[in-house]
Amino acid sequence: MAKKSKKKKRTSKKRTSSEGSASVDENFRIQEVPFHIATRRRYLNYALSVITSRALPDVRDGLKPVQRRILYTMQNDLRLGPATKPLKCARIVGDVLGKYHPHGDTAVYDALVRMAQDFSLRYPLVDGHGNFGSLDGDSAAAYRYTEARLQAISLEMLGDLGQETVDFRATYDSRTQEPIVLPARVPQILVNGTTGIAVGMATNIPPHNLSEVIGACEALISRRSLEVKDLLKYVKGPDFPTGGEILNSRAEIREIYENGQGAVRVRGEYKVEKTSKGNQRIVITSIPYMVQKNVLVKTVGELAFARKVPQLVDVRDESTDDVRIVLEVKPDAVPETVMAYLYRHTPLQNNFNVNLTCLVPSDAAETQAGVCAPARLDLKAILSHFIEFRYEVVERRLQYEMRLLKERIHILDGLRKIFDDLDTAIRIIRRSDGRKDAAAALMKRFKLDEVQVNAILDLRLYKLAKLE
Repeated sequence: MAKKSKKKKRTSKKRTSSEGSASVDENFRIQEVPFHIATRRRYLNYALSVITSRALPDVRDGLKPVQRRILYTMQNDLRLGPATKPLKCARIVGDVLGKYHPHGDTAVYDALVRMAQDFSLRYPLVDGHGNFGSLDGDSAAAYRYTEARLQAISLEMLGDLGQETVDFRATYDSRTQEPIVLPARVPQILVNGTTGIAVGMATNIPPHNLSEVIGACEALISRRSLEVKDLLKYVKGPDFPTGGEILNSRAEIREIYENGQGAVRVRGEYKVEKTSKGNQRIVITSIPYMVQKNVLVKTVGELAFARKVPQLVDVRDESTDDVRIVLEVKPDAVPETVMAYLYRHTPLQNNFNVNLTCLVPSDAAETQAGVCAPARLDLKAILSHFIEFRYEVVERRLQYEMRLLKERIHILDGLRKIFDDLDTAIRIIRRSDGRKDAAAALMKRFKLDEVQVNAILDLRLYKLAKLE
């Protein structure tokens, strides 16, 4: 008779839920957290990330992370110096995204475009070739059509980078390293200014004249006791790339730079010209910073069409590289009256709200590289941070050069030891069974270390001549 097989019941090592649907690991635990606590913690992490890694510039090099990564990529990876052939912006954006900045390509390209616009930056950092936008608010062409390379001033931002002057950190994927800050020789944060909106705070730093800022730095280096009022003898105020006339008094300018915030009143400049028929016309030669020229012309045209300025007949834009907005007026018109109305009712007079907020190295930066905290500073504090940073950069560069010099002297000392008994050294090398055996024999005979022996064994024979 055939035997009936007995089936054994298998027991599961996992517990089933009361409904018997899904299996649950015994080590799995669900921890309940109040919703408001979890939301607060996560939003705080997001806010800190936006503040420290995206929106605010560093007081030392005056750059946001995306700007710093663009310049570093162009110099370190692509070798796009002022004398080299420009490269497609699509390649630049791709390298920045793939290696250093894992965000949208639009954010990277917009930052690259702004660094190439002479109406946005007082001293552009990027030399753009192609359509990079205009003062009329036109957008730049797509990055597959434009090309770029570094301006000469950018080399002053990157010059000491290869001499261990600043700390590096791992990139987002830990495949390579990126500088925490650039060893800038230029006080970029004041020279070109910046604008940004973070979570709960913002920054809006106007551009300044390079000669004035450098003069203030030299004065502060000579006399650390100088105050903001003393530094304003050198820094007269903002220096906007689009020109304009600043209407604030010296007392108001001083208050802005002492408090780190305030409104700078700027208005466009004009001149009166005579036509061939003997009539006069008004020519606007500059406009306030961050004002789109086409919007201004449209606003003035609407006022003229609505007859709100009876003396104004027509407006046309004759601008090329320079601003030239021509206002045709009646023969009996008073130019000052016309401009007074336009200053009041158009963007031809505007306020630039200064906010000198930036990232400042905190006390934790000594133990953890790259730790910064946001702060609103006055003019002296900004210049002092930059000067201290430059002292640190120069000191680290000299230490690097000193270390290289000592290493070279050490190798030359080893060469000096074998030069007086060169025949013995050559005999030892010829009789050895290989590099390792030759190194050991030379170290024993001439009292050399491993570094000196390796330098000797790597030496070509013609280098043993007296002149070498």
